[in-house]
Amino acid sequence: VKDRVRNLIGSAHWGEDGRHKESVLKNVIKKFLPNNVSVGTGFVISKRGAEFKQTNQIDIVLYDNNYPVLFSDGDFIITTPKNVLGIIEVKTKIRNSEFNKIIRKSAENGKLINWGRKIIFNGVFAFEYEENIIDNRTNNESIASTINNPLIETKGIVNHISLGSDWFIKYWHNESDPRINTNCNSNKFYNIYRLNGLSFSYFISNLIEKVSPKDSTDRFWFMYPIDGTKEVHREKTLCLDQT
Repeated sequence: VKDRVRNLIGSAHWGEDGRHKESVLKNVIKKFLPNNVSVGTGFVISKRGAEFKQTNQIDIVLYDNNYPVLFSDGDFIITTPKNVLGIIEVKTKIRNSEFNKIIRKSAENGKLINWGRKIIFNGVFAFEYEENIIDNRTNNESIASTINNPLIETKGIVNHISLGSDWFIKYWHNESDPRINTNCNSNKFYNIYRLNGLSFSYFISNLIEKVSPKDSTDRFWFMYPIDGTKEVHREKTLCLDQT
């Protein structure tokens, strides 16, 4: 499905191809959402004292439709942070050299929405990723600096990242479970997983779990299909500081 537009109209229309991929992801997500959660695209506006601030345009906004929005036209919406449950930046392909710019944009949007309220799902989703998170040029195979440094700078505001079908990055906040946290005293860290074809599934399942108002532990066997735990597929951990 994701390649249909490209196959039909070729590479000369990358803008349409990108919009089509956003639509593909939206339609998949919609199939699993509870009725009170809607999916759109648009802007979030926040008022702080006498000052108004707005996000950049967000590819996918998940919001609680029990609250009114400021404006809607089709799936385009403008709303305030109150009813925003999650945001996603969608890319056809991400290269390591572009990672910093993309993560910073998502982090800035997240900071505005998170102000004075609970932390939302803030994700980056790339259909294609042909590079490597791990820098194999170093003896200890550390995280590539183009991935490592932007993640540290965001301080966990961007909390779920799917890079192609194999690489999944998740931020854990105040997590002390030794099965998940192996060496981070701050209990704040990113785990980087190589999931071999299941990154898309785990990204969407984490999203559904985060935005759903009810406990979903009784269906984890369906949402997270790896037997046992995905932690056996963890490649690296990136610890954040105590602040």
